Amino acid sequence: MAKKTSHVSETPATLLLRQQGVAFTEHPYDYVEHGGTAESARQLGFDEHMVVKTLVMQDQDAKPLIVLMHGDCKVSTKNLARQIGAKSVVPCQPEVANRHSGYLVGGTSPFGTRRDMPVYIEESILALPRIAINGGRRGFLLQLDPRVCLQLLAAKPVQCALAE
Repeated sequence: MAKKTSHVSETPATLLLRQQGVAFTEHPYDYVEHGGTAESARQLGFDEHMVVKTLVMQDQDAKPLIVLMHGDCKVSTKNLARQIGAKSVVPCQPEVANRHSGYLVGGTSPFGTRRDMPVYIEESILALPRIAINGGRRGFLLQLDPRVCLQLLAAKPVQCALAE
């Protein structure tokens, strides 16, 4: 069962994971504006490659989608668009991403989003034994089995990672 910490309250993400019986551990850290996965990995002593960022993007018709990517990689939007049958894919503006997900950028979790959106996961993430992914609040990561993303989010594996 999930480890409970006294100072992190439930988020839509943790509520959903608990309802589904998913085992995870909670890892709060001191959020740093624009620190990204490098900062959270440094503070928590994690390898940045296993810290997964949740990116809200949109296709040419402004339809939102989520991409799960290694913290130390960028998304090749050209490769992603080709694999999902879109003409183009671009990151959403922060306020648009916030509206779609219900979370603040920097605290976006793929679990418990306001809107249902298709989720794409970098295929190599699935080879990791555990990942750290945002728990629905800035300064809050959850560690869990990456296959949960396939089971709960129906995430589709794609190959669109670029080394940063």
